[in-house]
Amino acid sequence: MLKLSQHHFYTLRAWAVHLYTSLGLVVALFAVAAVARGDALHTFLLLGVAMFIDATDGVFARRWSVTTWAAGLDGRKLDDITDYITYAFIPVFFAYQFRMVEDLGVAVLGLVLICAAYGFTQKVAKTTDGFFTGFPNFWNLLVFYLFLFRVPPTLTAVIMLFFALMIFVPIKYVSYSTKSLRAAAYLISLVYGLFLAAILATWNNLDIRLVWASLAFPLLYAIVSLHLYLKQEGRSIFLLGK
Repeated sequence: MLKLSQHHFYTLRAWAVHLYTSLGLVVALFAVAAVARGDALHTFLLLGVAMFIDATDGVFARRWSVTTWAAGLDGRKLDDITDYITYAFIPVFFAYQFRMVEDLGVAVLGLVLICAAYGFTQKVAKTTDGFFTGFPNFWNLLVFYLFLFRVPPTLTAVIMLFFALMIFVPIKYVSYSTKSLRAAAYLISLVYGLFLAAILATWNNLDIRLVWASLAFPLLYAIVSLHLYLKQEGRSIFLLGK
């Protein structure tokens, strides 16, 4: 019976993480198909699956030393390609397909795609201490809420333009790579994920109060990120103090 050496086992395990990350591309294919047939529920379900993969592949990558045992493939680049499709391109395609914007608003969608690409590829997209620089391209969540709240097309275009420009404002946002907050980030994400799952599970009989309640998590994320950024800059925000 063929026995794997420890070296081969570690190598296979590391490549399995790359394969796991790549599954986000397969999910993206079915999400595009869902958008094309006008199926909002399954689009967001699939984007949720993609978010779960993105949130968990880093755990395996760090624990199993992927950069050491599968160094022939750039996992960060693979992750960025997958994230651009699932966090930016598909949500923007959704906004277009579902006519969430009109007239000049369509041009805003094109601008969002370009700014998102710049956001993913700029050299300071993530700082050495694990923070995102600028709006972290959470277009999937932004479009999700704009759609659920039935925001008028003109206001939708204005909001999307604002966040596209925020990609270039060098505020630091918490990520799963932020070591000091990694455990808290995963815990909050878990609770937030349960809220999102409840929204999707009750999609056809949705209580809008649940959607409003779920906004507490993105708001908390923004406040904590802004507070930490201003604290590093030697300033503070009124709500959180020094």
